[in-house]
Amino acid sequence: MIRISKHESGHDVLILKVEGKVIGAWTTELQRVWASLHPSLGPRKLCIDICGVTYLDDQGLQLLKEIFRATGAIILADSPLTKQFADQATK
Repeated sequence: MIRISKHESGHDVLILKVEGKVIGAWTTELQRVWASLHPSLGPRKLCIDICGVTYLDDQGLQLLKEIFRATGAIILADSPLTKQFADQATK
């Protein structure tokens, strides 16, 4: 299961918080959220909080890479596992 939430941080940062397992249909749900969010991002900086992600499959990692490439997003990670996901997505 995945949980996705959006939070405004002032007028210049949008935080996309992702929690749970980003696999299969849940990756598709994250893709849907991203597709609806991207056009409205405008000049705001995107911050992706993956501190609560417990698993990321290849499709989920590919999506994270695409979002990073499209936006230069800041990826927040707080554990060795999520830091590994962030490192893989930003390479």
